[in-house]
Amino acid sequence: MKLLLYLFSFAFVSFYKSFAADTIEPYQTLLDNDQTLISIAEEFELGFFSPSNSTNRYIGIWSKKVSQPTVVWVANRDNPLSDSYGVFTISQTGNVLIFSNKSGITYWSSNSSSNGPPILRLLDTGNLVVKDGDGDDNGNENYNWQSFEHPGDTLIAGMKQGWNLKTGQHWYLTSWKSPQDPSTGSYRYQIDPRGLPQLVQYKDSEVVYRTGPWDGVRFGGDPPLKNENPIFKPTFVFNTTHVYYTFENEDHASFSRFWVNPSGSLQHLRWNENGKEWTTVFTLQKDECDTFGRCGPNGVCDINKNPVCQCPIGFVPKAPQDWIRLDTSGGCVPKIKLSCGMDVGFKKFHRMKLPYGTEFLVNRMVTKQDECEAACLRNCSCTAYAMARISGCVLWFKDLLDIRAYNEFGQDLYIRMAASEVESNNKGKRTALIISLSVLSVFLILVMVSGCIIRKRTYSNKSQVERIVNPDEAGDHYQTDEDIELPSFSLATISIATSNFSSTNILGQGGFGIVYKGTLPNGQEIAVKRLSEDSRQGLKEFKNEVILISKLQHRNLVRLLGCCILREDRMLIYEYLPKKSLDLYIFDQTKGTALDWRRRFNIIVGIARGLLYLHRDSRLRIIHRDLKTSNVLLDNEMNPKISDFGLARAFGGDVTEINTKRVMGTYGYMSPEYAIDGLFSMKSDVFSFGVMVLEIVSGKKNRGFSHPEHDLNLLGHAWKLWNEDRAMDLMDSLMEKIPASSEGLRCIQIGLLCVQKRPEDRPLMSSVLMMLDSENASLPQPKEPGFYTERVLPESPFGSTWSMSNEVTVTTLHGR
Repeated sequence: MKLLLYLFSFAFVSFYKSFAADTIEPYQTLLDNDQTLISIAEEFELGFFSPSNSTNRYIGIWSKKVSQPTVVWVANRDNPLSDSYGVFTISQTGNVLIFSNKSGITYWSSNSSSNGPPILRLLDTGNLVVKDGDGDDNGNENYNWQSFEHPGDTLIAGMKQGWNLKTGQHWYLTSWKSPQDPSTGSYRYQIDPRGLPQLVQYKDSEVVYRTGPWDGVRFGGDPPLKNENPIFKPTFVFNTTHVYYTFENEDHASFSRFWVNPSGSLQHLRWNENGKEWTTVFTLQKDECDTFGRCGPNGVCDINKNPVCQCPIGFVPKAPQDWIRLDTSGGCVPKIKLSCGMDVGFKKFHRMKLPYGTEFLVNRMVTKQDECEAACLRNCSCTAYAMARISGCVLWFKDLLDIRAYNEFGQDLYIRMAASEVESNNKGKRTALIISLSVLSVFLILVMVSGCIIRKRTYSNKSQVERIVNPDEAGDHYQTDEDIELPSFSLATISIATSNFSSTNILGQGGFGIVYKGTLPNGQEIAVKRLSEDSRQGLKEFKNEVILISKLQHRNLVRLLGCCILREDRMLIYEYLPKKSLDLYIFDQTKGTALDWRRRFNIIVGIARGLLYLHRDSRLRIIHRDLKTSNVLLDNEMNPKISDFGLARAFGGDVTEINTKRVMGTYGYMSPEYAIDGLFSMKSDVFSFGVMVLEIVSGKKNRGFSHPEHDLNLLGHAWKLWNEDRAMDLMDSLMEKIPASSEGLRCIQIGLLCVQKRPEDRPLMSSVLMMLDSENASLPQPKEPGFYTERVLPESPFGSTWSMSNEVTVTTLHGR
C-alpha cells in the first residue's frame, strides 16, 4: 500500500516540476486511512500543476499519450492555491478536498459522500470517481461522484454534453479565461434541449453560434453525424429522458478531444505524435453565415451570394440605408404588415437552417403538413412553421432569427405573409385570369366602399344603445335577440368628467384602447374604458363585455355603471378602484411595502369567490379566458375585483367545453389545452387561477422567472420545491409576516393542483374554496404542471406532445 502511495506522489511531483515554469517545493498528498486508495490509470495522470507564466497551482487531469502538457480537467479552476502547501485528500466520509496545510483553508470540495470505506480512483477513461468499496467500475450508478459530471473546457471520449431530463443534470463546456488562467471564461457551449435540440454557444449571456436543429441524422446543414471517421465515433441521444452528445475514440493509439478555446473557437483536435502538435479534425464555425443573427431578424444568410445577407421573398430591409452600408443588423420586415383577420398564406423556402427562437411550440404527434399549417393559421401570432424531421410540427412566433440557406441538406420552412405576396410569386398565371381578377377586385372594392358609406350613414342616425350578444367566433356577425338594460351616459358628460380625455387622467392602456379616470357631477369617481378607433377586434370585445358584465353582480367583480355609444365613440364606464391592479402590489416590491400574508390570502379567497360566481352562480356560466394579476383590481380595503371581460364567453345548457379557432389570451396564464388546441372550459380559468395563486404567494411572475440553479419557470420551480419537501421556500422573502407553514403549504398545494397539465385533474372552483376554507381538510397530491419548463416534455398535455418554450415574452395571442 505504501509503495502505491509513494508512486502516486512521485507521479505528481514529476509532472508538476516538468509542467511548472519554475521549481518550487514539493507539495503534499494526504490519505486519511488505509482503506482509502488512489490508483493511477494507464492512460491518464492526476496531479498539481501550474500553467505557463503562472505561479497559481491547480489539481488537474492530463493524458499520458500527449507529450505536450495538456490538461483536460481542472478541479479548483476558480480558486487556485498561491503556494506549494496544497493538500489533495479524501475524507473518511468520501468528500474529496483541496486545502492548504499551512492556512487550513479549503480551496475546493467535491461535496460527495460515501456509505462505506471510500475509494478515489482515476479510471483509464480519465474519469476521477468516488465510490463505495471495490465494486464493479462498469456504469455510473455506483459512483458517488465523478469528474465526468463536471466538465471544464474539454470533452474527451465517454464524457457527455447535454441533459438528463429526469434528474435535471446539465453537462456543458466553459472556456478558460486565457491559456494561463483556467478559471471560467466568457464562452459556454451547451445543448438546447427544447423541442428543437441543437448545440448553442454563448458569450456570457449572448448567443454567438448554433449548429441548427438536430434532424435525426445531422445538425443543420452539416454532414451526417455518423459519417465514417477514422478518428472518433460521435453519438447524439435524444429521447424522453436524455438529450446529449458524446463520442468514442476509433483510433486508440492516439488521443482526441473536443475543445472550447479561450477565444471561443470550437474544435475537435487530434494529437499528432510525429509532429508533436495538435491537428484539427474539424471546426464548427466554418463561414460568415455561422455568425449568429448575421442578417438580423427575418434576414437570410446565403454564403453563395454577395452580399451574403438577403431578405426572403415577401420581405424588405427594415432600414434600407443601413443595408446599403452593409449593416444588416436591423433585418427584414414583411412588405405588407400582417394583422389578424387578413388573408394570409405561406411561402415555402427549401434547404434552410430552421430559425432560432425563444417563442415556439412543438408537436411531435402532428405528421401532416396541412395540420401543421392549420395550427399556425389558427394563431395570428404565428409567423412560420416547419415539419421538422424529428420534432414534428414546429410553430414560431414573432421574428425569425439566424436563418441561413444551405446548398444541400437543410429543411423546408414555411413563412407566413400576405396572400397577395404568396400569389405574386406563383409562376405561369394566365394573363386573362390576372385581368379578370383585377376587374373583379375593383368591383368588390367599390361594393365594399359603397356598403361602408351606407352603413356609416345608417349608424350615425342611431342614438340608442345597440342590442348585442356574444360574437360568433366563426364569423363577424352578431345575433340581436335582447336589449341591454344599462344606463347610457352622454359623450358630453364623460368628456367633462375626464377633462376632455386629458392625458393626465390616463390610468392604463391595452389592445382595447385607453382607460381614463373621471369624476361625475355628483362627485362619483369613475373609470372610462374607451375603444380606440382603429381597434377592429376591440369592437367585438366591447360588445361582448357589455352583454356579459351588465348581467353580473358580485362583490368580487368590477361593477359596470353604464356605457356611452355615439357615432365612432364607444365607452364603458366602471366604478373607480383607487388601488388599481394586483400586479402593482405583488411584483417588484420592497421590504416594508410588500403585502402581508393575511392580505394575500384574502385576495386569493376573493378571486376564488368571484370566479366561482362566474362559473356556477351567475345567470350565465361565464369563462373569463384572460385571468391574470393585471386584470384583478383592488378597492380601498384591498378586496379583489375581477375585471376585463372582453374575451369572456358564456356557456349555455349542458355545454362544458368549447373549441375556438381564435386563441386569445396571455402566455403564462393560459392552460395547455387552450393555448395548443383552442379548447377552453371552466378548467382553463382554474389553471389561470392556479398561476395567480403561485404568483401571489411568491411575489414572482411566472413569465420571466429565473433561478440560478435551473431553467424552470415559476410553475416548475414550485413543482421542484414541492417534490423536494421545500415548498415553503417559495414564499415571498419580502413578506414581514410569513404565514404558518400549514396555511402557506395549503395555498401552494392548491395552486399546484390548479395548474396540473390535464384539465380533468384540476379541481372545480367550488372545491378550491372548500380547500381554502378547511384548515384540516386532506388535499390530494398534485401531479406535474402544464407548461412548467422550457425543455421539451416527454409527454405533453391532453394526449398530444406539444411543448412550449417559456422564454416567450408576455404577449397577446390574438390582436385586441
